[in-house]
Amino acid sequence: MQRTVARGFTLIEIMVVMVIIAILAALIVPRVMSRPDEARRIAARQDVASIVQALDLYKLDNGRYPTTEQGLAALVTQPTTDPLPSNWKACLDRVPNDPWGHPYQYAQPGQHGEIDVWSLGADGKPGGEGNDADIGNWGQ
Repeated sequence: MQRTVARGFTLIEIMVVMVIIAILAALIVPRVMSRPDEARRIAARQDVASIVQALDLYKLDNGRYPTTEQGLAALVTQPTTDPLPSNWKACLDRVPNDPWGHPYQYAQPGQHGEIDVWSLGADGKPGGEGNDADIGNWGQ
């Protein structure tokens, strides 16, 4: 009759595996943690581009961009202030907020072109660096 011996992991083997996992985590976690911030910046750039396209459609229909006072709301609801659009159509279902929950900014005329559309970044304030930097249609 042959006896089978149950084998298990020794404490040393378990410790080696734990050290390997800790080293991998130390290398991978910092790279993964910066991804949400990068994704928000990319989403803001895409939103700005979509809003600019909607503003171009508005101009095509009405011969001009909405004024700064009419704002981005003119893409969703018909403006009631002068100059009234001659052929208004909704260009967006809703005006989105930026990925940090702040409203997008709009100026016509803009400082960088005929129109400026931008996000104020994570801090919601003009200027800044990194995640706090403004993201606009002027190519940042």
